[in-house]
Amino acid sequence: MTTDSTETVFGMEQVRRARFAVAAVFTVHGAVTGSFATRVPWIQDHAGVSAGQLGLALAFPAIGASLSMPLAGAISHRFGARTALRGLLALWTLALVLPALAPNLLTLCAALFVYGATAGMSDVAMNALGVEVENRLDKSIMSGLHGMWSVGALIGSAAGTVAAHLGADARLHHSLASLVLTALGLFACRGVLDLRSEPDEEPPPRFTLPPESALIIGAVGFCAVFAEGASLDWSAVYLRDIMDTSAGLAAASTTAFALTMAVARIVGDKVVDRFGAVRTVRVGGALATVGGLLVVTSPSAPLAMCGFGLLGLGVAVVVPLAFAAAGRSGPNPSQAIAGVATITYTSGLIAPSAIGSLAEATSLVVSFGLVTVLAFGLVLGAGVLRAGDRRAVSSVSSSDAGAPSATAAEPRP
Repeated sequence: MTTDSTETVFGMEQVRRARFAVAAVFTVHGAVTGSFATRVPWIQDHAGVSAGQLGLALAFPAIGASLSMPLAGAISHRFGARTALRGLLALWTLALVLPALAPNLLTLCAALFVYGATAGMSDVAMNALGVEVENRLDKSIMSGLHGMWSVGALIGSAAGTVAAHLGADARLHHSLASLVLTALGLFACRGVLDLRSEPDEEPPPRFTLPPESALIIGAVGFCAVFAEGASLDWSAVYLRDIMDTSAGLAAASTTAFALTMAVARIVGDKVVDRFGAVRTVRVGGALATVGGLLVVTSPSAPLAMCGFGLLGLGVAVVVPLAFAAAGRSGPNPSQAIAGVATITYTSGLIAPSAIGSLAEATSLVVSFGLVTVLAFGLVLGAGVLRAGDRRAVSSVSSSDAGAPSATAAEPRP
């Protein structure tokens, strides 16, 4: 075996290890979200806030994330990708403790702002590394990475459900979870690619408007996340109020929707590799549109549940592909990914309240009519993801894909 081929094999093995490492990072990130979500009732009672005040406080994670995401690129430029991810992920896992410590509305809002800010920056850093690994492997992995995030969220929520059932104090629960997840995150970060900027490369601005490419790609992500957020938060209410189902069956529809999305994301990479990003999103948008139509026209609960399942199946891979397209759309992947992430976080923030406001003015059926229209927007807008479609762009050679770039340091075992 020649020296060049030996280096190529070593480089490919390095990238494969990095793929598993970044998948573990996504799982840890999701587990924090799942751990927090299950203890929101305890946090509400501990802080002594009303439902309306809690709704206000829960807007602060998205605000913090949106404001902090542009900083992720500058941090990665300054410290290198691996060190930046290690620090940002640790801040995120440790921030899990803060909301449970808040004794009132003001401190809860501040805690959730920090919680969201650390979530957003680590989100951008890990997605940028995921896109880099995908580029080097020359096959789709972003959908699977987001699927691992969903798996982590399910694990975190399952552990949180057990803790809540046992009546555990959320301060103790989240402290233990934070320590475990911080340790797991630091271990996982040892294997990610250590990308570094060239010495003469200009650092990205700390705060800047998203590039035009990110705005266009983000619009597609907006449609998908709006449909996802609306379905997750309102599917149970829809079945209970419109279909007149039991509370148990209504809750089951939300769980089924989340599981459908997780499974679709895990297997989605094979579909993307087979058909390409653009065609996959167009077909997914068509499925989501059919699902939305089924929800708003269905005379029975089982058909409505099938409609929500199709919605989840149709939008599952859109956000991972939007991140991948953003990472390939310009010279600064972190900046473009931060722009798309900001738009999608905003969509997730406004979707539940927009659905509720429209339902109050009209009905939930009309609200999900809007979701159906946005789902059809995926069919129309899928072409903007061509930047992330490896079937539509020139592939790097296998030797280039396998070898570390000049700006990457080798991961240490």
